[in-house]
Amino acid sequence: MEHIQQSKLSDKKTLENRYNNYFPVFNTVLQAIEKKLKGVVSLASGPTFKSRVKDFYSYYRKLIRVKPNHIFSDNKLPVLTDMMGIRIICAFLEDISVAEQQILNVFDVIEIEKKGAALTFKEFGYESVHILIKIPEEIASIAVSMGVPLPEDCVCEIQIRTILQDAWAEVEHELVYKSEFSPFDLPLKRKLASINASLSLADIIFQEIRDYQNKLNQEIDCRRDAFYEKADMITHDMILPGHDLKKEEVLPTVSPYVRGTIDDMLLDAIHAHNTGDLDRAVDIYTKIIESEPTPNDVILSVIHKHRGMAFFAQNQFDLALEDFELSVRFQYNNFRSLYYMGIVYSVKGDYEKSIEFFNKSLDINEFQSHVYYRRALSLFNLGLYSESMNDLATANKLGLNDDDCKHLKEELMKKFDMNM
Repeated sequence: MEHIQQSKLSDKKTLENRYNNYFPVFNTVLQAIEKKLKGVVSLASGPTFKSRVKDFYSYYRKLIRVKPNHIFSDNKLPVLTDMMGIRIICAFLEDISVAEQQILNVFDVIEIEKKGAALTFKEFGYESVHILIKIPEEIASIAVSMGVPLPEDCVCEIQIRTILQDAWAEVEHELVYKSEFSPFDLPLKRKLASINASLSLADIIFQEIRDYQNKLNQEIDCRRDAFYEKADMITHDMILPGHDLKKEEVLPTVSPYVRGTIDDMLLDAIHAHNTGDLDRAVDIYTKIIESEPTPNDVILSVIHKHRGMAFFAQNQFDLALEDFELSVRFQYNNFRSLYYMGIVYSVKGDYEKSIEFFNKSLDINEFQSHVYYRRALSLFNLGLYSESMNDLATANKLGLNDDDCKHLKEELMKKFDMNM
């Protein structure tokens, strides 16, 4: 009996030496896979990557549990699917499916397991997406060059989780998996379940807020584009005759998440604005401004800016100016409202005044290519062609070089030719 025990201990030491011989190779291969993953997985929220090679203790402990008959069967290293692991930690639930698809597009995937997917609505437990990938040939060749080819059927496990799912998994691992004592009594199990339920609910709420923001941002982008197109429509015949304009695009109807809040009213107003119901948009903006308790200065600045854009769309330029002025009064560094004031003055034909407000906007944020372009238009109308060309060149350096810029340059070149 003593001889058998001594033999097992000797075999374990042999296995440990064999595993430790592979360990630096696993690390190098894992770093190469992580580097490739970082070039593949692109998420708006900016994911975090964690990687690890199992230490021998963890490897051996799992090996005797899942593959007891393979430990000393031959001179090969028994392979586990999670010896090399990379965790991708995302901010939102929607990021998980995006990252999963990006991995599928590039790597040779062996298996996808969605932990927790089989749980009923009454159950809460560990959630994560686990993807097993084959080691890419160009990365496997690194091990060959190190003189230690990877074991047969060696894979890498990629886990994708949200921040909250990762937090739960880490704590649960310490409390349950690594502990000698696991909670068997009902009160402790209920506490663990309630914590997991709270984290799962928080993930869902975060995603709903994210969806809401995305819809609001889409509406705002559409409304801003419509504002610029309106300004072009009014001024282009005076400035650049014969130049075709783009048509406005309107987003489909969206449904806000929380009724009656300022965010909900704002989304409703912007959508009304985008779909051409300007009277309704102005009415909602006004209700927000006049609501009790009085919104803070930042909110008032934003709402006056939006209402000013609605007035602008109705050709009520003086009312638009008043709102943009109030927007700046409530938030002095609101460079966009200053920019919009410049646009209104240019539409009214007061190019010197428009330049004054374009200057103020650029004093706060000098990296606005469109402001340089519109200041170039005002300078063009004042006959200051050299200054206009300089502003146009700056707009180009900042990345703006669309058809409008090219057409303005052509008009400027004509003016220079006429003066030669």
